[in-house]
Amino acid sequence: MATNLQKGDKAPNFTGIDQNGNEISLSDYKGKKLVLFFYPKDNTPGCTAEACNLRDNYSELKAAGFELLGVSPDSPKKHQNFISKYSLPFPLLADTEQEVLKAYGVWGPKKFMGRSFIGVHRTTFIVDEEGKIAEVIEKVKTGDHTRQILEAV
Repeated sequence: MATNLQKGDKAPNFTGIDQNGNEISLSDYKGKKLVLFFYPKDNTPGCTAEACNLRDNYSELKAAGFELLGVSPDSPKKHQNFISKYSLPFPLLADTEQEVLKAYGVWGPKKFMGRSFIGVHRTTFIVDEEGKIAEVIEKVKTGDHTRQILEAV
C-alpha cells in the first residue's frame, strides 16, 4: 500500500498533540517548508536511525528553510522519552488514533518477516509554504534521510 497523495496535492490539514501535550496543526507551518515524516515506532532501530540522522543534520535542514515534524502512533509520554534519550530538536506528534496517518494514506497493511499486520508505512512528505505537497519520499533511507530530503527539492 502506498499513499495516494502526490506532488502538487494540497496537504491534508491536521491538528494533533505533541510530546508535551501542545496542539500542533498543519496551519502552524503556513509560509514555511515542512518536512513531515511518518515513522512506525519510537526506540526501534530504523526509526532511531532516521530520527538521529535528522537530528545530526538539523542545522543543515534549518539553513535550507525546513521545519521538521515527526508523526507516529506512539503516546506523548513515549515521544518524550524518545526525544530525551536522543536529544531530538524537533516535535513529535502523538497520533494515537491514527487520524493523521490515515489522512496521509500511510496507515495500512504491511508485511514483516512473513507476518501481515496493520501499521505505519515509513513515508516523508515535504510540504511547501502554500500547504501543497512538494515531494513524497516513500523509500526512506533511515541512515541517510537528510540527503534524500535535500536532493528531493
